[in-house]
Amino acid sequence: MTFLTGPLPVLPQTGAGRGGDTDGAPAVVALGGGHGLSASLSALRLLTTDLTAVVTVADDGGSSGRLRHELDVLPPGDLRMALAALCDDTDWGRTWRDVMQHRFQSRPGISGSLDNHALGNLLIVTLWELLGDPVAGLQWAGALLGARGQVLPMSTHPLTIEGDVLRRTAQGTRLEVVTGQARLAAAGVQSKVSEVRLSPADAPACAEALTAIERADWIILGPGSWYTSVLPHLMLPELRTALCKTKAKRCLTMNLSNETTETAGMSALDHLAEVRRYAPDLRVDAVLADPSVIEDQDAFAEAVAGMGGRPVFGKVGAATGRPIHDPLRLATAYHDMFGEN
Repeated sequence: MTFLTGPLPVLPQTGAGRGGDTDGAPAVVALGGGHGLSASLSALRLLTTDLTAVVTVADDGGSSGRLRHELDVLPPGDLRMALAALCDDTDWGRTWRDVMQHRFQSRPGISGSLDNHALGNLLIVTLWELLGDPVAGLQWAGALLGARGQVLPMSTHPLTIEGDVLRRTAQGTRLEVVTGQARLAAAGVQSKVSEVRLSPADAPACAEALTAIERADWIILGPGSWYTSVLPHLMLPELRTALCKTKAKRCLTMNLSNETTETAGMSALDHLAEVRRYAPDLRVDAVLADPSVIEDQDAFAEAVAGMGGRPVFGKVGAATGRPIHDPLRLATAYHDMFGEN
């Protein structure tokens, strides 16, 4: 039953993209999931409010996995993180960001039903149950938080990601099918992901996400877990077609480390090759990369040119040296890139 009535909250849209706004800021769509998408959104919200996050919905671990299994809903965790990243850097925004990210912890020795649930996940699922519409629920959550942009799922159907993993053992190498984002993301350094798939393979893309891609000035894909946050957007047929056909300029943002549990042994060139394998018709205008993770800049530039674009090298990592993007450095790189085109 729907208890919330009246028109949906209208989020501010002030960009100068094909949406028709006039303040000079571009209309941007950022795709990904988890911490990688949060990093790009934290940077992009400094440049425009005509900002749409399109988020993966294949998570099956932790609080999100429990809610997905128990209530048959989209996994809310990556959507929650995207909303939190779009909160203003004000007392209001910081407070709501912390509220959304707060996790309940049971007393020692007690495994309560709320243990490790993020409050933001519960809030989002509550809105979905009241409204019966995942997109409307996210709009209401965004309005509550004063989000600088909107958050959309890549599909309104929960997705399952499955991968073929080559396991190296003392007896040799064997092929193993790993089902579930949480298990695939933790494949381990003694394994190599060789193929990934979404189920259902022909799930419809979120209509509002397709519209946002069509009217965008810039599309930002990545950073993030390559096989479970970035590539899934290229596996969904309707979404892949929209990304290939849009008139927007497209930027692929590389990770700050090639050695993750998903991509152990892969180089930056291997990451590009996987994008081309899953979306051979996708053309890019720019690939943003920190030079510290590019082994051969000439070879990298040649590979990017083969995708139709140019490499943009810049120091975008945190000053601590940890492999996380610094929002201000990333915002500066995006700002310069937007201004050159």
